[in-house]
Amino acid sequence: MISVDEKSQIQALERTQPGLPWKKGRCGTMTHDYKRHGTTTLFAGMNVADGSIISTFMPTHTHKDWIRFLQLIHKQTPPDQDVHLVLDNYSAHKTPAVRRWLARHPRFHLHFTPTSSSWCNQVERFFRDLTDKCIRRGVFHSVVELQESIQHYIEHHNRQPKPYLWTAQAKDILEKVKRGWYKLKARGFSQVARALASIERRLGAEPAAPVPVPGV
Repeated sequence: MISVDEKSQIQALERTQPGLPWKKGRCGTMTHDYKRHGTTTLFAGMNVADGSIISTFMPTHTHKDWIRFLQLIHKQTPPDQDVHLVLDNYSAHKTPAVRRWLARHPRFHLHFTPTSSSWCNQVERFFRDLTDKCIRRGVFHSVVELQESIQHYIEHHNRQPKPYLWTAQAKDILEKVKRGWYKLKARGFSQVARALASIERRLGAEPAAPVPVPGV
């Protein structure tokens, strides 16, 4: 099972002055002005079983680029295993050309996250680490330099990959959501009945049996 997505429009920014590191009594600094040297798009797929990353760079993120990324995954995964992809509902993922490619490669199975719920996709957690540890405070004089920095980070990550594990229980998350809806109801928000009924129904349901994950 591979969690996939694009991190688009990553900017190669050259800060006009070097930032100062964090120290006791002072936060790290970063200038507000910069020179922009272009952008790139990172296509990444994270094996949810072991945390390893399959990645490539492309200047755009059209359906043709998406098919090229699918071909890369096809080459870098065992040919005798099915490939289950978790992805969002971006239109480029579902064009007729993509569907024709999938029909020719029946071992690929797509699982779409609900609309506005791409945060459920674990590769987004990897993107957050990549942004915090590699991109945000970096100084890049060209797109090539930006790509080299990101590639170095991914290669370092893949030497000792670790999967991301959910630690919060679904019941605890739903209880927090329910408290939020009750606060909205107390403030006079009227459209809460259906949401609360759905949450109560799920909290009262029996826990589902664990679903086996391919490749684990």
